[in-house]
Amino acid sequence: MLTSSAVAASASDCPASTLPLVEIIELKWLLAGEGIHIHVERLQRDPDYARRALDEAAASASPALRAAALRLRNRLTLSTPGAAAAPG
Repeated sequence: MLTSSAVAASASDCPASTLPLVEIIELKWLLAGEGIHIHVERLQRDPDYARRALDEAAASASPALRAAALRLRNRLTLSTPGAAAAPG
């Protein structure tokens, strides 16, 4: 079984283009540990679904899950809950 630190360490060895997928998989397994299951492909293509999943992860009592959610949110350039949208 991979720990979140092992996944994070392996993420640093990956090309930049694959990092979001590695981080999504990390989030998926951390959420699964809390009984929450996400659909990886939908998370990648549906910004509203991704925001809801990341909001749920950010509300977790698990520091590792909250950190993973924040890293992924930043990589996917999704706004944080309560933050104003960037001017367009």
